[in-house]
Amino acid sequence: MARTYAGSGFGGMPVAGSWLALDVASNDVRADSPDDSRRISLLLGLLFGLAGMGSSSAALVLPLIGEDLGVSVGSAAWTISLYVLMLAVTTAVYGRVSDLVGTRLPLLFGITLMTGGALLAALAPSFGVLLVARLLQGAGAAAVPTLGVAILSARYDGDVRGLALGRLAGMAAAVSCLGPLAGGLVEHAFGWRVVMALPILGVLVIPFLWRALGGGGSGARLDILGAVLVAGTAGGLVLLVQSPSTGIAVAAVGVVLMVLGTPAVTLRVRRRPHGFLPLAVVANPTVVRSAVAAAAVPAAWFAQLVAVPAVLVRDGWEPWQVGVLLLPSAVLAILMPRTAGQFLARFGPARTLAVAALTAALALAVAALGTGLVSPALLVLSVAGCTVAFGLGQPALVASVGQAVESEVRGVALGIATLLFLAGGSIGSAVVGGLGEAISIPLSLAVLAVLPLLGLLVLAPEVRARRATTHEASERSVTRP
Repeated sequence: MARTYAGSGFGGMPVAGSWLALDVASNDVRADSPDDSRRISLLLGLLFGLAGMGSSSAALVLPLIGEDLGVSVGSAAWTISLYVLMLAVTTAVYGRVSDLVGTRLPLLFGITLMTGGALLAALAPSFGVLLVARLLQGAGAAAVPTLGVAILSARYDGDVRGLALGRLAGMAAAVSCLGPLAGGLVEHAFGWRVVMALPILGVLVIPFLWRALGGGGSGARLDILGAVLVAGTAGGLVLLVQSPSTGIAVAAVGVVLMVLGTPAVTLRVRRRPHGFLPLAVVANPTVVRSAVAAAAVPAAWFAQLVAVPAVLVRDGWEPWQVGVLLLPSAVLAILMPRTAGQFLARFGPARTLAVAALTAALALAVAALGTGLVSPALLVLSVAGCTVAFGLGQPALVASVGQAVESEVRGVALGIATLLFLAGGSIGSAVVGGLGEAISIPLSLAVLAVLPLLGLLVLAPEVRARRATTHEASERSVTRP
């Protein structure tokens, strides 16, 4: 059963009002244990941030990867697109697995896989091996976002939980947004291969978290076929989007995966209504609308992660200088949790998502102009806009989905919503990597700016429903004797 807590936060954002909290297995440690929430939340935030460096720091060295391994920057962007795609798909898998077996084994497996992938990426002798390594790294890193929130939600209640989630978000944002600077400095000192190995540091955090990780679960079986079908269909979309930089064969594979995968996923959901994609989740209009609308936000973020370094390095900038230029966005990210909490408390998830989508569209428009003029000031402004959009969109998505489903499927619902959310990121980097070479990076960003506006149209029924609910509540308060 879901519970309502006053003064808590959702998705790592402190909220002044009440929210529908995650419920968890009863065999996990609860708030009556000693309050170690500060230590645990900061460690999880550090782990979360290090996993995020897998994209933010790696994006900075794409031009150098292309030069060293003999591929174009557009082709090098596959290292981001495939990483984020695996991050998206396997996030949903970890969400489901945590419902079944608890958090300890999935997190340990994920960190081990992320570490192995990062090490292989650092040693990759060819671009093909690097892509395989990035697939493994993304599949492992996906354990952290879903399971980090689940661990804190399982271990703490009430205000303690809200503060813990807030600390996790702040630490994760700070570490992840420092990725470009860290990547630039490390590249300047040691080369791009050491940059690819930075997420290995996450393995050092696990021993300090081990006792806080909950075991147990429902013991049910995972729908592996459903997971494979979803992964293949999502992969087809990314292949199709990025095919302008790789040729007709890749486009054909993408089309085939989508044409075959879409009806196969639909049939699987009908035959297995409690499988990898539970019917109660995918048939929930709030979950679908919120996730689709929110997907435009990471699309804007990851598109700029590829576009900004590519344009500035081509203009003669060093990667560490690009990292310094993006430093203000890291500071802004640290401040976003409280702002997002205030937005959610005042306007609700749907309206907050709408603000995030609109901000993402404006940021992409500024980025298109900034990359066309090679204007550092405009690029700083555009990345800052994406930081705001991401800081509002992610917690709003989590809040919206958490309120819309029953506690029994909340873990997988959040995983599926995150799948769509991060799939947007994979599409964003794929658009810049694919269309960037065909029509130029500025035009590809301008094309992508349409995506958040389409997200607003999808979200419109939720915004109207929120407005109607608010109006009815106001009328009741006025007519109450």
